Amino acid sequence: MAMRVLGVSSLTRDLGQWRQGRHDDSASSRKSSKPAYQALADNIRLLIHDGRVPLGVALPSERDLASALALSRTTITSTYSLLREDGYLISRQGSRSTVALPSGATPNGLMFQATVAKPDRPAVDMSYAALPAPPEVEGAYAAALQALPAYLPSHGMEPIGIAVLREAIAARYRARGLPTEPEQIMVTLGAQHALRLLIAALTSPGERVLIEHPTYPNGIEAIRNAGARPVPVALRPEDGNSGGWDLDGIRSAARQTAAKMAYFVPDFHNPTGLCLDDHGRAELARIARETRMTIVVDESMAELNLDVEPPTPVASFARGSEVVTIGSASKSFWGGLRVGWIRANPALVTRLAGTRSAVDLGTPIMDQLATAHLLADADAILNARRNLLRRQRDSLLTALTDHLPEWRPLNGSGGMSLWVQLPSPVSTSLAATAPNFGVLLAAGPRFGVEGAFERFIRLPYAQTDADLCLAVSALAAAYDMLSPRNEQEATLVCV
Repeated sequence: MAMRVLGVSSLTRDLGQWRQGRHDDSASSRKSSKPAYQALADNIRLLIHDGRVPLGVALPSERDLASALALSRTTITSTYSLLREDGYLISRQGSRSTVALPSGATPNGLMFQATVAKPDRPAVDMSYAALPAPPEVEGAYAAALQALPAYLPSHGMEPIGIAVLREAIAARYRARGLPTEPEQIMVTLGAQHALRLLIAALTSPGERVLIEHPTYPNGIEAIRNAGARPVPVALRPEDGNSGGWDLDGIRSAARQTAAKMAYFVPDFHNPTGLCLDDHGRAELARIARETRMTIVVDESMAELNLDVEPPTPVASFARGSEVVTIGSASKSFWGGLRVGWIRANPALVTRLAGTRSAVDLGTPIMDQLATAHLLADADAILNARRNLLRRQRDSLLTALTDHLPEWRPLNGSGGMSLWVQLPSPVSTSLAATAPNFGVLLAAGPRFGVEGAFERFIRLPYAQTDADLCLAVSALAAAYDMLSPRNEQEATLVCV
């Protein structure tokens, strides 16, 4: 397998105005008096921790980077040497140095510890992005109970799903402009189960699977648990191209790694809320055809569009079987409704049904019937869900402006969460400290590979307005405790 090399244009683009420093208040950003090689090394180090420079890739050659940045070769050599000394580059005899993270280090070489009393009220759980059930779910199960007797004479095990639900899912795709027949649908135990089945069918242990960076953390775990290797391609929302997807980076990564599969969340991406535009969707399908790679598109958030029209399904741009879609009732309706699905060509559906018996024998009939009932009234339910999410997102944004104005939320166009950049790389420390103040969080590195995104945190807005305000107020107190300026309440520990 050829080594993946980071393109010099990608690195120089992400470095930007590196001589002027970056917008955070960590020690590594105070570069005015530093020599060029050290300032450049500091910025590359930040890009590594932000996930922009993936672990395991080789940096551009010294000659190419020196030419692109208009620096001397000696400066680049000194930069790479410093990164190597600090553990951010690993050299192997006979091959190029590859990007790594030093064992046990934090982005700025420091760790803050704080000890405070636990609050007396229950914690606000911001570690998940899922709404409570709408009122219609109770009625859906009542209708399912009425329909159940028709299925009792059978054995009740349907590896591809009952006909009424497969038709309801296919009809939903047709309503979105994508011709679909029930034979193309397989019902699963949620989107996560669907992804695991597809990884097992489309990859072998040790093979590469392309992912966005950041991405849904359980997707990363599913890839790893199957013995495959996630290959991150950074999202670049600041570019304003294709909604934030680096299509050139995806094409390059697919060619360099010979990946047979990619897992992408182009519809109100978790955790950023970004949405791939139609041009990007067409290009993504084209990349799949050119590289003979199957793209698994996770549409779990597809119908939670808050600021834009519903997106065109990526599979609409496919010419063959290069795009497989997975969906779920969990985000649209209720997380306790463990029903998902796969949309693929009938041959793959048949293949998946044959291998599924080694994992389970089908999705519960009652849940399938309830989901079919909810899909029949999906538009009314989803309109109410979208209105609720818009209001709660506004509450979260207002609370952040009031209590944490230096935090920078990314402006996504849908989904259930904000991806927020912190002034300092303390995401893991914040997630560890926040429960003492009454908030549970998922740290930024959960959404990346090998320690990236220490300067980011995901904040869902699936909680009530009151809980969101309480959570942000508590986060402000927790963040203040971690601040190096708060010397009376925080202990600075060098690592």
